[in-house]
Amino acid sequence: MFKRIDSLQNPTIKSLIQLQEKSRTRKQTGTFLIEGMREIELATKGGYELTTLLFLDEIISEQELTPYITTSTDLISISKEVYQKLAYRDTTEGVIAVAKVKKLSLANLNLSDNPFILIAEATEKPGNIGAILRTADAAKVDAVIIANPKSDIYNPNVVRSSVGCVFTNQIAVDTTERIIAFLKEKNINIYCATLQDSTSYHTIDYTQPTAFVVGTEATGLTQAWRDNSTQNIIIPMSGVIDSMNVSVAAAILVFEAKRQRGFESY
Repeated sequence: MFKRIDSLQNPTIKSLIQLQEKSRTRKQTGTFLIEGMREIELATKGGYELTTLLFLDEIISEQELTPYITTSTDLISISKEVYQKLAYRDTTEGVIAVAKVKKLSLANLNLSDNPFILIAEATEKPGNIGAILRTADAAKVDAVIIANPKSDIYNPNVVRSSVGCVFTNQIAVDTTERIIAFLKEKNINIYCATLQDSTSYHTIDYTQPTAFVVGTEATGLTQAWRDNSTQNIIIPMSGVIDSMNVSVAAAILVFEAKRQRGFESY
């Protein structure tokens, strides 16, 4: 269905502004916003259903959106004023989609015979989650699991900072306790990045089923992870501080495992 909306006072636009700004609205409606052609393409390839496409016709044409339009997709031409209110980025591509969220459950993960998983516990900053998802995509891990989330995975800044990798990774969200039980059921080794009782990360064999677990820079991992760890690991540091950005630490660990596994996917 094709529409035209010019006013910020339109009820549809008001609801979309709430969708962009509030995690509660995203949870209640089961939808979220995607901005940009690359991200929309990746979301479509990742199996996300687009319910609405909003576009600024002075930048992008209806024909360019044809590959992403289905019989259940509403197409809405919007004014520049409306677009600027909905757009999250400083630069613009002239298109925003409304998509249905996925059920990000552990049961839906499709793991390989030799699983390689990255887990982040209680990561607060959406930008860090986005960076972790980019690392996971680059390393082609089996899955990213978010434990005890502090930030909504469909937060606009997660989508933006992940450059669409929120759609290219298998993702699950659950409690620490249930994730630990899941890993043990699957016989996956748990390697926790923590200062306590740790050994240098590069001395461990990651060629067997592996899950790396990283926590917040401020408080680290909760005791439950330490109690259930196969081995605590540490990245040796030579400077004054004793921690680094969580996404950087995750990248170091993940690519050591990739090195050991022979970069078999490349």
